[in-house]
Amino acid sequence: MLALTRHGAAGPVTAVPLVIAHGLYGSGRNWGVIARRLADRRDVVAVDMRNHGESPHLAAHGYPDMAADLAEVIGHIGGPVDLLGHSMGGKAAMQLALTAPALLRRLVVADIAPVAYDHDQTRHIEAMRALDLTGLATRGEADRRLAALVPDEGLRAFFLQSLDLKAAGGPRWRLNFDVLAAEMPKIVGWPGTAGRFDGPVLFLTGSDSHYVRPEHRAGIVAQFPKARFARLQGAGHWLHAEKPREFEQTVRAFLDAG
Repeated sequence: MLALTRHGAAGPVTAVPLVIAHGLYGSGRNWGVIARRLADRRDVVAVDMRNHGESPHLAAHGYPDMAADLAEVIGHIGGPVDLLGHSMGGKAAMQLALTAPALLRRLVVADIAPVAYDHDQTRHIEAMRALDLTGLATRGEADRRLAALVPDEGLRAFFLQSLDLKAAGGPRWRLNFDVLAAEMPKIVGWPGTAGRFDGPVLFLTGSDSHYVRPEHRAGIVAQFPKARFARLQGAGHWLHAEKPREFEQTVRAFLDAG
């Protein structure tokens, strides 16, 4: 089963559990602050997706595989649940909603659409692989070394959360680069899954992101007829990191509605 980070409800439980599925190159630990804040009256479980974090390294990385992983988690903690997925995690969440809708009450899809994209994220794998791990002892030094390969400070900080500096035998990445590179067409693609999810869905995007475009809406509504759309101003694709309070407040309002 996937590795889980559990955040128990701070007070009396009055809502179903929330499961959070991160995006490509992320981990459940990326969501710590938001998960803790949303755990005021519900249990929140942030997963490490397969081939990420502390979860198993497996040969396949398609959306049916990732949806099956999430279904197993929900079976373990007890469903139905609310499910929040960002980017790759959002596609896995949509795959699950379309194929096993009874497992979910509400769905939040953060900055992704059920479509195939034409970009390729393997350049980031190449950059992380190229980082010299010899004698590396601090995250600050890792950041300085990675800066020559990844100029964007925010991206470096995000990637370095997947670097384990205290691993036995020396620093190591908590990412299965070989499989992620081989399966990249599936990750940026979409399997064209049929089905329909009749529960409430929030498609939450960043105003500066171009992942969810107007031409995607008709296809989204056809499969998610109760879809709502909201945008966070001044945020890009990593909207939960760029506008964490606004993201949390919008998600909370949607999950608590009705």
